Amino acid sequence: QVELVESGGGLVQPGGSLKLSCAASGSIFSINAMGWYRQAPGKQRELVAVITSGGGTNYPESVKGRFTISRDNAKNTVYLQMNSLKPEDTAVYYCNTAPMKWVWGQGTQVTVSS
Repeated sequence: QVELVESGGGLVQPGGSLKLSCAASGSIFSINAMGWYRQAPGKQRELVAVITSGGGTNYPESVKGRFTISRDNAKNTVYLQMNSLKPEDTAVYYCNTAPMKWVWGQGTQVTVSS
């Protein structure tokens, strides 16, 4: 069973930046496409970034140009650099495979507010 541990969230002002990290246990990390997801209160969880096993990336229009996903397979870790943050980015952020197949971690809260 793979365990996912997200970290790096916090309170940031609009226009600010945060970098999230997600560490995964297990040796099968490198063969999977990984994604960052977020869930805002009262909304469904949505996928905001994907990185393939080969390093290709994809983003929805809502975060394109502001968010950057990366991975370090040696550390079984995936990152999400978030710049130019907006209040609508406020949510709990999670990582998982893309599409999702592992048990969700606890997530990390990101709050964008002045």
